[in-house]
Amino acid sequence: MKKEFGKWLMDIAKYMITALLLSSAFGDMENPWVIMSVIIASAATLVTGLWLIRNKKEKEE
Repeated sequence: MKKEFGKWLMDIAKYMITALLLSSAFGDMENPWVIMSVIIASAATLVTGLWLIRNKKEKEE
């Protein structure tokens, strides 16, 4: 269950970055607060997703 939720969080981070890139390419993205918020939120979801899908057996060895 944790692995599936971690993969889902990584997909959400990917979609947020894609939305940011597309909106800045096609629109007028001059507000730095929006850009920084999306970058911080996507980094947090990516790190959480990677943390959830880590393999605990590798740590024990």
